[in-house]
Amino acid sequence: MKQYKGAIFDLDGTLLDSMRVWDDIDLAFLKKRGLAVPPDYQEAITPLGFLEAARYTIRRFGFSETPDELMREWNQMAVDAYTHEVALKESAAEYLHFLKKKGIRMAVATSSNPELYEPALKRNGIYECFDAFVTVSEVTRGKGFPDIYEKAAEKLSLLPEQCVVYEDILTGIQGAKMGGFATVGVYDKSSEGNRAEMEQMADRYVFSFDELMKEGDSFFK
Repeated sequence: MKQYKGAIFDLDGTLLDSMRVWDDIDLAFLKKRGLAVPPDYQEAITPLGFLEAARYTIRRFGFSETPDELMREWNQMAVDAYTHEVALKESAAEYLHFLKKKGIRMAVATSSNPELYEPALKRNGIYECFDAFVTVSEVTRGKGFPDIYEKAAEKLSLLPEQCVVYEDILTGIQGAKMGGFATVGVYDKSSEGNRAEMEQMADRYVFSFDELMKEGDSFFK
């Protein structure tokens, strides 16, 4: 069996139980402008970084604000939630420590800014598990492409074929597969609509990280 040496994790919806935070922010942000949240809005902006999500939102709704103004407003709403409220997904910490003991190098590949994820990871005691961090702002294209995962592998001094990518969204799985990475789809309620496609495309699909420890991790023996 192939020997994998690196694990690359998305955060929101994969390690962090944070998607409801963004649902609440979208709801409050658009409600203030007299608008409801369109059914496909969350799915459209999830793979994007803050800047691209702001540009998309301005284009879609015809807002007069600049991307910087939108990002500042979103950021103020999110920082408090990530600092004080956001928790980990079930068994996430245990799985990270499980891999750490095996000597697996680990990276974060996220659309969130450091000022959001750093306090959440530190408060939940897993920040030190990671050897590298990459955000979509460091690469040219979003998560529908392999760029962010390739950058994470590079920071781990590993090749894509030596790494496993963990994602809760279909576009993330697609982008990682495009780059030659092994993939694990992680269930999150926010991506329920794409679950069947993710189960088919990912090398493995789990509802909880506990499954990987109980049944034996097929990537990291």
